[in-house]
Amino acid sequence: MKTNRTLIIAGACLLATGILIGWWVGGANDALDETHQHSAESAQVEVWTCAMHPQIRQPEAGQCPICGMDLIPITTESSNADPMAVKMSDAAMQLADVQTSLVGYSDDAEAIRLDGKVQPNERMLRSQASHVSGRIEKLFVDFTGEFIEEGTPLARIYSPELVTAQKELIIAASVKLEQPALYEAAKAKLRNWKLTDEQIESLATGDEASGTTTILATTTGYVLERNVGLGDYVKKGQSLFNVVDLSSVWLMFDVYESQLQWVKKGDKAQISIGAFSDKTWTGTIAYVDPVIDAKTRVAHARVELANPGYLLKPEMFGKGIIQTRASKEEVLAVPKSAVMWTGKRSLVYIKTKDENGVYFRMREVELGAERGDQYEVHSGLQFGEEIATNGTFSIDAAAQLASKPSMMNPEGGVAPMAHDHGAMKSNVVTEPAAKPEEDVHEKPHSPNELNGFIMHYLELKAALTESNFEGAKSAYQKMDKTFVGISMSAFQGTGHQAWMQQYPALKESMATLKSSADLEAMRKEFKPFSAAFIELLKSFDGFEHALYIQYCPMADANKGGYWISSSKEIKNPYFGERMMSCGATKAEL
Repeated sequence: MKTNRTLIIAGACLLATGILIGWWVGGANDALDETHQHSAESAQVEVWTCAMHPQIRQPEAGQCPICGMDLIPITTESSNADPMAVKMSDAAMQLADVQTSLVGYSDDAEAIRLDGKVQPNERMLRSQASHVSGRIEKLFVDFTGEFIEEGTPLARIYSPELVTAQKELIIAASVKLEQPALYEAAKAKLRNWKLTDEQIESLATGDEASGTTTILATTTGYVLERNVGLGDYVKKGQSLFNVVDLSSVWLMFDVYESQLQWVKKGDKAQISIGAFSDKTWTGTIAYVDPVIDAKTRVAHARVELANPGYLLKPEMFGKGIIQTRASKEEVLAVPKSAVMWTGKRSLVYIKTKDENGVYFRMREVELGAERGDQYEVHSGLQFGEEIATNGTFSIDAAAQLASKPSMMNPEGGVAPMAHDHGAMKSNVVTEPAAKPEEDVHEKPHSPNELNGFIMHYLELKAALTESNFEGAKSAYQKMDKTFVGISMSAFQGTGHQAWMQQYPALKESMATLKSSADLEAMRKEFKPFSAAFIELLKSFDGFEHALYIQYCPMADANKGGYWISSSKEIKNPYFGERMMSCGATKAEL
């Protein structure tokens, strides 16, 4: 019986890394060594739990009363061990790819990375106006985007005022030898209407006044807007076209509140444009907005660039790297990969070691501004402490299994389940444990209940893309109804474990989404919800439609955010129409 139980436990542990970590946390892999077990009896007490339901604690072997799986042994640490820390063996750390580093000071010289767009240089904007009142008889430029040069004909206008002026010119031309001053005065009147000397001479030699004149371009550039149509009546000074000279353009970078202290006028920027991967530009910050946009929470920093050949076009995406001296004081900093986020809380895992082994303890920290790939640390850590920089979520999963303080259960102990998802409606789930010879790594098919949840998630994502708050609330209500109705018995094998692991995070985000007062609050919570949902979906195959994991690096104040889409086309739910195409497809499910 002991051999059979050992085989069952080993097969169950192959279901996922989390179970293996739970197995190793308390030295459960040593449970097969009977001699060691007996020698440690005085310092350790054996407890049996369910890998799927760690809230189950029994003093002897048996089956889980919720799902029917065989219980596995864990051990409680001796009184000398830290009760708030989770113990990990070398094998568990290697399996979870746990890496650590010492907390140190950040280098003052920082590379600040900014995202932005090419925009027209406002100093190069021109308005092509009519200098006479009249009716437009012909348009030589009749669409936006057309390139014009100085002197290019734009429109032909018939003007009653011009008829009178032409008659005066013809009469004055006939007596110009006797009264040259009169002739010059008639020509001066036409020059005030921006007629060229060639046009005036042509009018003076005519037999009768035609009343028409051609408006010529006074600048070179591209037509941004056409303000009139054929047959329109225009007044003197009215704008016919808006023209921009793109020989010089602006790069308008988004600067978040946390970065403003580092971005200054005069800073040098190395610039790359997505359309030209083999080219770089160098510019200088010429201006930083004094006011932050109330909706986007960003200010703009402006770099002016020469644009020979008109390579750079408005609305192209660009990236800038600014080397700046962030501070004259030494500041503690940690890698971004070390930090776990849950709402407003920022968490790291501290590594300690004693004669009994290696331990990790969760600690809440207060972070400051970003410094490249690091965060400033205002409180919670000291210089020289060792923290986990990779594999933090695996450590957190081990802490949850061991009922230690974790991201979703900061107080430790057994986390109560909000509801049983219908699991207790039947007596015992009789699903057998995975056999050793089975391919336990094969992903299960997505159950119908989960497919329905995916459909409503996509509706929520579409509403956020369209900045439709009412539509987003409606989609959430459908999601919530589906979520509450999902039965735990719908998930089998590794799918069962994946659901149980992600359920706490999904439930917490669903509650926050429900209380969102506006679109921006809902978008903020959409990020952690999507992260947990993606982790869940990675454990399944057989979706009704192709699904794509997409990512925007500018979401959540440049921290980045993922989402699921049913199309490869990027439609950004975090910014909507403000930056609809910002992002990239990272993977296909």
